[in-house]
Amino acid sequence: MESQGTQGTQGGITVQRALELPGLRGGLPEVVAGAERLQRTVRWVHAGEVPNIASLLKGGELLLTTGLGLGARPAEQRVFVRKLAERGIAALVVELGPRFARLPSAIVETARAAGLPLVQLHREVPFVTVTEEVHTEIVNGHYALLQQAEEVHRRCTEALLGGGGVPQVLSVLAEFSGNPVFLETADGQLLYAAGAGTECADPLQVWEGLRGQHKDGPPAGALLVDVPGGGPGSGSVRARLVLLAVESAPLPVHRIAAERAAGSLAVVLMQARQEEELAARGRGDFLTDLAEGRIQAEDAPAQARVLGFKPGESPLLPVVMRLADGLPPGGGWAVLARAVAEELAAVGVPVLLGVRPVEGRVPLLLGLRSESERTAVADRVAAALRAGVERAGMQRAGALPPVVVVGVAGGWAAASAGLRHAAETATAAQGLIDRPWYDARRLDIDLLLWRLHNYDDSALAAFVDRAIGPLRTHDQRSKPPLLPTLQTYLAHAGRKAETARELHLNRQTLYNRLARISELLGTDLDDPQTVLALSLALRARRHVA
Repeated sequence: MESQGTQGTQGGITVQRALELPGLRGGLPEVVAGAERLQRTVRWVHAGEVPNIASLLKGGELLLTTGLGLGARPAEQRVFVRKLAERGIAALVVELGPRFARLPSAIVETARAAGLPLVQLHREVPFVTVTEEVHTEIVNGHYALLQQAEEVHRRCTEALLGGGGVPQVLSVLAEFSGNPVFLETADGQLLYAAGAGTECADPLQVWEGLRGQHKDGPPAGALLVDVPGGGPGSGSVRARLVLLAVESAPLPVHRIAAERAAGSLAVVLMQARQEEELAARGRGDFLTDLAEGRIQAEDAPAQARVLGFKPGESPLLPVVMRLADGLPPGGGWAVLARAVAEELAAVGVPVLLGVRPVEGRVPLLLGLRSESERTAVADRVAAALRAGVERAGMQRAGALPPVVVVGVAGGWAAASAGLRHAAETATAAQGLIDRPWYDARRLDIDLLLWRLHNYDDSALAAFVDRAIGPLRTHDQRSKPPLLPTLQTYLAHAGRKAETARELHLNRQTLYNRLARISELLGTDLDDPQTVLALSLALRARRHVA
């Protein structure tokens, strides 16, 4: 029967099914209003005779009454029925007898206008029997739901134990629900998709069509289930199951099955994440060992092949990305490695990518077709690295942007020294003017100053103070500041016309400022030794307080 099928999938009992049970059927039920809504689900049964009974209900109840609380006047009866309809009860069943020989027209008309199923019983029935029968059906329906969901969970578990992964679990859910199922990240990016069968629409087209139109929230009728991402009680969400209502509306049993599957997916994703992070760390360890000389250049190609890196005889390009300080040592590094790897896939060259969470570094080697494409590849790699950082959520608000340093292309021996140089330079370059990437060869002075800062910070601070201390004092007290003028002047190698143009100053104003700088410092800005010392001091000042 159709009603039993509805009952089996909804996990409750419809009004129609309740009227077919022996208890109510024995009362000779007559539907006098709302016959088109008998497929409503009955959540519970309640019997009562008080006028304010609507305030005691939550919605979804089948209300049994003899009509004593319905009121004597038509106005009272209309209010009574209207309040029940507003409360959202499943149906109102009135037993005829001492109170009503037949339901008054005010009650029937109000029920019809409100779309509330209204049933009158022509014979007396024991309400307790009706309650027991309906509640038994409801409990049995919920048990049937749990059995169906358990069967789906068993199939998902078998798929995983058989070597399957996330796609197989989604396929089981899609087949059971008859709708496409998706796994997306917590911020809405698609990870996996599964269709309900060959007869149904391509799930990716469905995603782009339906989900793409609802970026601010789920499409109407969609079923969303969170896949937990942390330990017990953490409350974090790693991913989200999305079942879109394409072929039919999702039912309660589909939510139960999806919730069961979400637990299995959480374990799968956690294991995959751990394996992925271990693999990324292993590649990072190899690249670090290569940079530190613990792996000889002649042994490196064989070990790299084991890790899946086969550049052949191509020149190797070392690249290191350094993230801002303060990031956690674990957490998002596996996500970062995956995101960066996916972005780098479009670069079109062999890549060996690793992570070093302790140092906050992402080292990598790339195989070039020729050294002439170094700049073009560096542009694409830097863009991919930054995009991966953004996708992984590793760029915190207010934090320094990631620094990407590109070394010199060459063989395995050059790659060893290049990785070490790029790693140090990436740390030394933090705080410089943000650029897509830095050429390691152009940052040797910054690297030298950074090493001096680490070796003897007080000596570097004293040097900066001797060289530009009077200008720093001036800029703290007076305007216009003179340090920007000096920095621009030195950046243009003393060419006054270009300096004035960049600073939007006329020549005479620039000459006055340069004269003031010379006066404060007691130096000649045309002296090569003075220019060298001032250039070094300006580059070193970011290392000292």
